[in-house]
Amino acid sequence: MEKEKIKSFEQLIAWQKSQDLAVNIYKITKNFPKEEQFALTNQIRRASTSISANIAEGFGRRTLQDKKHFYIIAYGSLLEVKNFVHLSLRLDYIDSHEAETIFELIVKCQKLVNALNGSLK
Repeated sequence: MEKEKIKSFEQLIAWQKSQDLAVNIYKITKNFPKEEQFALTNQIRRASTSISANIAEGFGRRTLQDKKHFYIIAYGSLLEVKNFVHLSLRLDYIDSHEAETIFELIVKCQKLVNALNGSLK
């Protein structure tokens, strides 16, 4: 059986899951202290939205090198989000259950972005 060709970035599971991650980040950061609005809240939100944006941009690129470049940036943004979740936990802005839920989604996204990058060989 032949695989159906993916025609848009919205069909990529990596993009879908990274959107889920960003939505989760937006929800948990609603409860961050007001003084963090232009600091940690802004940073973690921007990093989380960068993941799906870079996957989408990479999908639209013509060369393998360009595609890989954007998928690598997406992976880096995933690690940035992971770092900020650790920090948020240590600052007691989120609880361990919220952090664990986000970490599980991050790991899922990491595997998907790696697979996406690996498929370009």
